[in-house]
Amino acid sequence: MTHVIHAAGVSPVQATAEQVVAVDLVGTALVLDAFGAIVAPGGSGIVVASQAGHMMPPLSPEQRAALGQTPAGELAALHWLKELPNSGAAYGVAKQANAARVQYQAPVWGDRGATLNSISPGVIITPLAREEMAGPGAEGYRQMLAASAAGRAGTPDEIGEICAFLMGQRFITGSDLLADGGVIAAMPWAATRCPACEATKE
Repeated sequence: MTHVIHAAGVSPVQATAEQVVAVDLVGTALVLDAFGAIVAPGGSGIVVASQAGHMMPPLSPEQRAALGQTPAGELAALHWLKELPNSGAAYGVAKQANAARVQYQAPVWGDRGATLNSISPGVIITPLAREEMAGPGAEGYRQMLAASAAGRAGTPDEIGEICAFLMGQRFITGSDLLADGGVIAAMPWAATRCPACEATKE
């Protein structure tokens, strides 16, 4: 195996907090473990995370280390993951966890001569995004895109071009690339809120 792109996941409007943790967080860790053990020299891996990870308060160093290093089968048992208030919060934490897992796993992949990175896309026009933007946070998403530098959502082809670039080079590894059209850059940090997180508050 030389190249893998892991993009499987569920969104806050599709799943409970527990399901988001199981699929988006634990599922990603399992994929990295499995492919990291067999990736060929010259190979590469990409995890598709989300800008949502950049919209949540940063995890503590201890939490980040736990998400990066805890065996995949034990991740869901971390007590503070069980205390997440809703699926939106779980989604943001899961995407931060993806970036942390990539950073910690990059040396393992490097030992096999492979690179490993994550991408944090903004709103990309896919069936999942259409469903999310039709949900409770729809107006928040529209305002967010209007305020961004690009002024629009992205396309799957644009994310594909980024993936092709990362897979074609040998120096960038253990990194998370924010590809959000300038959404995060346009947000005053004091007022940053994740639309999905707000919309799914209990």
